[in-house]
Amino acid sequence: MAGAKHPREEVTLILIKPDGVKRGLIGEIIKRIEQRGLKVIAIAMEKASREKIDNHYPKTKDWITRLGHKTLQTYKDYGINAKKELATDDPYKIGLKVREWLLNFMTSEPIVKAAIKGVHAIDMVRKISGATLPYKAELGSIRGDFSVDSPAAANRDKRAIHNLVHASETAEEAAHELSYWFKKEELQDYKRVDED
Repeated sequence: MAGAKHPREEVTLILIKPDGVKRGLIGEIIKRIEQRGLKVIAIAMEKASREKIDNHYPKTKDWITRLGHKTLQTYKDYGINAKKELATDDPYKIGLKVREWLLNFMTSEPIVKAAIKGVHAIDMVRKISGATLPYKAELGSIRGDFSVDSPAAANRDKRAIHNLVHASETAEEAAHELSYWFKKEELQDYKRVDED
């Protein structure tokens, strides 16, 4: 671990999705992050283009197929016939549909992008956000307190799940997403009083 960054130097990305913006939760989400001792080092609202969102989400066959498998599992769990609902039971084809719903959702209204820095920022922001599926998110997390959506409901409505935020999952993903959404000079570091 020689040469590894200090845990307080970790930086991650959070996107407040259109449902979070439309529900007036921007301040609440940022407040929860700051209350944990993390700091916002860049923030902006953006009406993202389809191209911008399309390039944010992976396009690999593996990733798209994984989306399809998750959808098929949800349908199975809730006794829904995927082939009847979606005219296919091929995981890749279903994944393409789900990805399309996601692009439609993420470009429907503005989003808020923020760079967050602090001790284990990646894991902390994901913990604060809660489980990706809001109906499984712990109370006290952003999704657990403010969303009750489920993949079964979203899939039946042929739309993306409304889970309020996107948070980078790994250090590699965070590095890629930060450079994709922010220029280096837009990141403004400072010392919080609790860092003294």
